[in-house]
Amino acid sequence: MKHFLRALSLVLLSALPAAAEVELSFYTGTQSAPHSDVSGTAPGVGPFKFQAGWEGKPFDMPPYYGLRATWWRSANLGYAFEVNHAKVYADKATLAKSGFSRLEFTDGHNLVTFNVFYRWPDAASRLTPYAGAGLGLAIPHVDVLVGGNKTYGYQVTGPVVQLVLGASYALNDTWSLFGEYKGTYSSNEADLKGGGTLKTDLITNALNVGLSYRF
Repeated sequence: MKHFLRALSLVLLSALPAAAEVELSFYTGTQSAPHSDVSGTAPGVGPFKFQAGWEGKPFDMPPYYGLRATWWRSANLGYAFEVNHAKVYADKATLAKSGFSRLEFTDGHNLVTFNVFYRWPDAASRLTPYAGAGLGLAIPHVDVLVGGNKTYGYQVTGPVVQLVLGASYALNDTWSLFGEYKGTYSSNEADLKGGGTLKTDLITNALNVGLSYRF
C-alpha cells in the first residue's frame, strides 16, 4: 500500500504541469466611463437625481491598473481571478449642477471578478488571440461630500460583469506581452454617512497593455 501511494503521488505530480498552466498578469492602460444617472437621498439634501459626467484620469495618482491570475486547464480554456483598480471622478459640470462637493470612486472603483477565458494558440505564431467574460463584485472606495456630510471608505456596492478581448505575444517560454480591450458594467448602491444612499450604474471602457509570467 505504501509503495502504491508513493507511485500514485509521483503520477499526479508528473501530470500536474500538463493539466494546468498558471499565468500571472499585470496591466495598466487608459480607462474612461460614459455618463450615467445618479439618484438617492442624502441628509440635509433630501432626494436627488441627476446625470453625472465621469472622468477616468487613469494616469493620476492612484493610477489605473489590474492584476489577474489565470489557470489554463487546457490549451484553450482557462479560469481567472482578477482585481481591476478602475476610477471615476464626477466632472466639474456635474458638481456644479448637483450640489455635491465631491463625488468619486477613486481609490478606486475596484472590480473583483471570476472569469472564463478562451484562447486560440497557433504553434506557428507567437501571437495568441483570446476572449473572456466574468462576474463579480464592485468594492469601490466611496468619496462623497454632500450636505456637509463626508462619506469616505470602502463598500461592497453591487454586482459587476466584464468582457475582455485581446491578444498576447510570447517573448519566450515564460514571459509575454499583451494588449486588450476591457469593458465592465456595475450596478452600485452606496451608503452615505448620516443616512441615505447613492445609486448609479457605471460602465468603464479600457485599453490595457501588460506583462504576463507563465509557469
